[in-house]
Amino acid sequence: MNRLKLEQLLRQFFLEDIGDGDVTSETIFPAHERASGMFMAKADGVVAGVGIIAAGYQLLDPRVEVTIMKQDGERVQAGETIAVASGPVGPLLSGERVILNLLQRLSGIATVTRQAVDLLGNSSTRICDTRKTTPGLRMLEKYAVTCGGGYNHRFGLYDGVMIKDNHIAFCGSIARAVKTVRERLGHMVKIEVETETEDEVLEAVEAGADVIMFDNRTPDEVRAFVRLVPKPIITEASGGITLANVAAYGATGVDYISLGCLTHSAPALDMSFNLR
Repeated sequence: MNRLKLEQLLRQFFLEDIGDGDVTSETIFPAHERASGMFMAKADGVVAGVGIIAAGYQLLDPRVEVTIMKQDGERVQAGETIAVASGPVGPLLSGERVILNLLQRLSGIATVTRQAVDLLGNSSTRICDTRKTTPGLRMLEKYAVTCGGGYNHRFGLYDGVMIKDNHIAFCGSIARAVKTVRERLGHMVKIEVETETEDEVLEAVEAGADVIMFDNRTPDEVRAFVRLVPKPIITEASGGITLANVAAYGATGVDYISLGCLTHSAPALDMSFNLR
């Protein structure tokens, strides 16, 4: 997680929530009053984003000290302490909601990702995410996927080429689209092509795609398509894949399975922050 980008995001989030000041905490508690607060899990899952606790409180008040009890990627059970923050009461409470919201969101994503990875067992197939992320939170949400044992697909439109159905339709063919990209971009940029039929798979192979995605295909179709693709070319299955059927796709021999549900619909992992 990029520290500078994280601090930039946290500043925006705190400004949104705290604004000109926490009128409740600042009114009730004198500046010198101190306490400790525990971030605790209220459900079983996988933790992600614990660094946000220290980074967030450092911005609000450097006097707050944070002790981490659970590391990113570790499993946690309901009732276990994730971290302890000690310092002035006001900043502890002012930062609580933003930090908890992020910690719960990221840990929920890590938990769902770990479930998907576990469902594949010892399969060589890798689970990866998509661009179906919350605007403004992509860096954090994709980081959470890695905490759960998954891998990142491209971060945006800028770091990889994905030739989809609309690109192909308006360009005229897969071969022409790939040729055009190859002529205009350097060798460091990979080209992925989205396919739906056997003919499209074969055309993508012939065109020299680096990655071929099988979009909205059944496990049987994916298994058949994988056999058409030479080993140096990476294969990916996507579309309509959930935790309920991910194991069936993992048995097809495909290299990657991309799941939008990891980020667009993962439930937050329930947590609390309690002063003592």
